[in-house]
Amino acid sequence: MQNTSHVMMIRPASFQYNVETAKSNDYQKNITDISQNEIVKKAQKEFDEFVEILEDNDINVLVIEDTATPVKPDAVFPNNWISMHENGTIYIYPMKTPNRRIEKRADIIETLKKKYKVNDVVDLSHYENEDRALEGTGSMIFDHDAKLVYACLSPRTDKAILEEYAKMIGYKPIIFNSYKSNGQPQYHTNVVMCLGKTFVVVCLESITDKKERKLVEDTIKSSKKEIIEISKAQLEKHYAGNMLQVMNKKGDLYIVMSERAVKSLTDEQLDQIQNHCDILSVPIYLIEEIGGGSARCMMAEIFLPAKK
Repeated sequence: MQNTSHVMMIRPASFQYNVETAKSNDYQKNITDISQNEIVKKAQKEFDEFVEILEDNDINVLVIEDTATPVKPDAVFPNNWISMHENGTIYIYPMKTPNRRIEKRADIIETLKKKYKVNDVVDLSHYENEDRALEGTGSMIFDHDAKLVYACLSPRTDKAILEEYAKMIGYKPIIFNSYKSNGQPQYHTNVVMCLGKTFVVVCLESITDKKERKLVEDTIKSSKKEIIEISKAQLEKHYAGNMLQVMNKKGDLYIVMSERAVKSLTDEQLDQIQNHCDILSVPIYLIEEIGGGSARCMMAEIFLPAKK
């Protein structure tokens, strides 16, 4: 299945600017004109509205409360440390920074086991001992239908681990480099592209190597998906690549993106997307501003079979 109607989201308890992750993600902004307590309250409000929008459209949301201690600034972005697959396997991923490694919670795995059929838990965290990372569906974009995994390399996406993981799950890796306007590598693949059932939103402009760009473009075309291009400005200023296509209980498809991303899209781009599915727009301005991530990062897809 390419899409699921079940997602897991973590309600933040200590959301704040993360000094450790800012080294490889300069989208984050350190806002100092409001208190930390107010930041948490606003982030929780945005989170709750996000969940409500999904549930109002018959999408199942498993909400997990973040624990107050230890402090986890980025707990609201769980898709980086866990992925949950249709064959009943849960993968736990190596994270780049120490204060994101503590987001991994055994009690969350136990909660999932109570609600879903879990056959195996594969933990790749040992790579953290070598300071190497592969940050889940931030680092990797899966085309489950074509058995492909797209990934742009960065300090958070190690090529050797990616290749080993792709071999483990039987997918072909499509590896490339993507750069910001300032020359820095894009920290995650899921800010560069979003892969839906019949389309791909992608910033080809950010892939500066012509051979790599052709590889990505040709691979998408060979999988019979429409390419919907976004600009570097839309990517970098509005998180227009950080979207996720989900399905509701009836099988209707939606693409979830932030209000900021929607507002940045042209009429032509909106028409292209809406030819494939409806748009769900979520207002998460503060989370985007401080966290340096957007709507896709906040949802960990659950493909595990649900228990009766």
